[in-house]
Amino acid sequence: MYDLHTHTLLSDGELLPTELVRRAAVLGYETLAITDHADASNLRHLVEAGESLRESARCYGLTLLVGVELTHVPPSQIPAFARDAKRFGADVVVVHGETTMEPVAPGTNRAACACEYVDVLGHPGLIAAEDARAAAEHGVALEITSRGGHNRTNGHVVRVAREAGCRLVVDSDTHAPSDLMSAEARRAVALGAGLTETESREVLSLDIKRLLQK
Repeated sequence: MYDLHTHTLLSDGELLPTELVRRAAVLGYETLAITDHADASNLRHLVEAGESLRESARCYGLTLLVGVELTHVPPSQIPAFARDAKRFGADVVVVHGETTMEPVAPGTNRAACACEYVDVLGHPGLIAAEDARAAAEHGVALEITSRGGHNRTNGHVVRVAREAGCRLVVDSDTHAPSDLMSAEARRAVALGAGLTETESREVLSLDIKRLLQK
């Protein structure tokens, strides 16, 4: 199992990073990305903090991916910040998409989908077909999320992703211990979003190393 979108008390989550890692390992996760909310003020710090946790994760048999979630960053700044995150050493760059739950700046989805340094567009809301096509072209995965509220548009995301031929991931957007999903919960989220059994198996068992290769 994998989760490419989680938060700790380094932003607005409830857990220390190592506790999050431990809880994920107990649930059977093999790969976990910690992607705390980032902007110009804390980008480098979050990447450096993540790097310091890799050995602890290895001790629990889990591969930790160092990441950030660019959150409410002006669309024009997303390419530069995503590039900087990768330059600082981030494995995963998530962009906080245009969820219907928050006042995300219009154009955020488009900027993320067209950026070679972005890996995942989190909870992309009512994403436009042309933006999904850009995501397919640039290898940006669209997220199916279990996060309450943000998950209202999962069905739309699946439909648009199918039509555009872009990749999907299933993530929790974890903020609290109870947000981490079991294997069965992940399957339910995938099927509930409208994926078929075959599509669900494929999405839930992705080779994450390959996914992140641009």
